[in-house]
Amino acid sequence: MGTPLPRDPIADAQRNWERHGWGDVAAPMAAITAIMRTQQILLARIETVLKPFGLTFARYELLALLSFARSGALPMNKASALLQVHPTSVTNAVDRLEKAALVARSPHPTDGRTTLIELTAEGRTVAKKATAALNSEVFGKSGFGPDDVDHLIRVLGTFRRDAGDFTEE
Repeated sequence: MGTPLPRDPIADAQRNWERHGWGDVAAPMAAITAIMRTQQILLARIETVLKPFGLTFARYELLALLSFARSGALPMNKASALLQVHPTSVTNAVDRLEKAALVARSPHPTDGRTTLIELTAEGRTVAKKATAALNSEVFGKSGFGPDDVDHLIRVLGTFRRDAGDFTEE
């Protein structure tokens, strides 16, 4: 992060929107822009913590997902669906993780059309260490108070559900 700015540029943008006659959408614009900037800040923190492990957040997410699977393996198409990313993104992540010997591809035992991604012993170790680092350095020091976290989870969960990200069970 660079030197903090003397003023909030998003608040300035909101005032500019209002001055230009877009007052009805100024606050939503500011909220969306603030979410996008917050995502950049959080991603930079996460990537800094993961760099010593040779991981990006996308690759870490795949390792973490596999570490939660009972067998330590998942079909590639299921991993893509659970991570909510395009299959090409999973393929690219698997390629990199496979080169690092953190995952291995194997044929599905009963479906010849399906490829499994399996966590290696080294992958399990890296996932565990990377998770501990993220828990300590990012998730445990989020900068959000407990009430804020609960509120954010509710607000963003409602938005994601309404946007078709998931359905309530």
